[in-house]
Amino acid sequence: MDIGQKIRDLRIRKNLTQEELGERTDLSKGYISQLEHNQSSPSMETFFDILNVLGQTPADFFNDAAPSQLVYRQADQTVYDDDEKGYSLRWLVPESNENEMEPVLITFEPDGTFKTFEPSPAETFIYVVSGQISLQLGEDEYIAKRGETIYFHATKQHQIHNHSTGKSVCILVATASYL
Repeated sequence: MDIGQKIRDLRIRKNLTQEELGERTDLSKGYISQLEHNQSSPSMETFFDILNVLGQTPADFFNDAAPSQLVYRQADQTVYDDDEKGYSLRWLVPESNENEMEPVLITFEPDGTFKTFEPSPAETFIYVVSGQISLQLGEDEYIAKRGETIYFHATKQHQIHNHSTGKSVCILVATASYL
């Protein structure tokens, strides 16, 4: 196991610079760099301080479990059809609601409407694969057609629906527990 590389990966995942990690652990940026390049070894106390700032337990840090799944086949995906509202929702990554991002494929029938969402801290990205999608964000409406994207912070009540006379398909990726 490359301890320095693992510290570096965790630091980057926490969106910290070497200097910020050093400040939070009373270490210098240079020392953090030496640790990440395996040019120095920390004391146990220093190592535990670093892990604490990085949100890791020693058991988690040294767990060499098999890498998580990276490729998800269609058979891994889950589909939910709402005939009443006229849409089909396909979770592209199983259990993605436990991750920071949740990607789904939504197929809308003509006049199909997805549920209404209350304001939240989520960020949402929508890519229109075919047709046209309308986003009602608070009092404003935004329309995107095939090949266009919508990106917004979900700070207002919002809802998406099919804005074309035929079927529309979009890929939606949201942070937090959006869906």
